[in-house]
Amino acid sequence: MMSLNFQAPKHEKLLMARKKNCTVRLGDVRKQYPESSIVWITTGKKYDVKKRLYTAFIDKVRVKKFSELTSADLGHQNPEIDTIEGLRLDFEEIYKRRITLDDIVTVIYFSEVL
Repeated sequence: MMSLNFQAPKHEKLLMARKKNCTVRLGDVRKQYPESSIVWITTGKKYDVKKRLYTAFIDKVRVKKFSELTSADLGHQNPEIDTIEGLRLDFEEIYKRRITLDDIVTVIYFSEVL
C-alpha cells in the first residue's frame, strides 16, 4: 500500500486533530498518488520508523505553479499559514532549498476512510 508521509511534528498534530486534509508536494507527483487511491497517512522522519495514523482516500490531485495555490489549498494544507509567501518560507525550511513562485507543486486532497 502507498503512504503519504509527513515529516514535520506540526503536521502530525494537524493530522491527528483532522485539521489537515491536503498536502502540497514539490514537483509533479500525480503518477505516485493518483486520484481514487487508498493510502496510509503516516508520520516520521526520512529513514526512521513511521507511525501510521489512519487510512485515507485521495479525492483530488492537481498540478500547478506555487504562485497558483488558492486560499483553500493553503487552509487545508495548514490553517496556520494563510499566505503563499508564508508557505513558501515554510517549504524552504522543510526542503532546505530555495523555493520560487514558478516551482511546480502537486496539491493532494484526501479524506479519512473509517
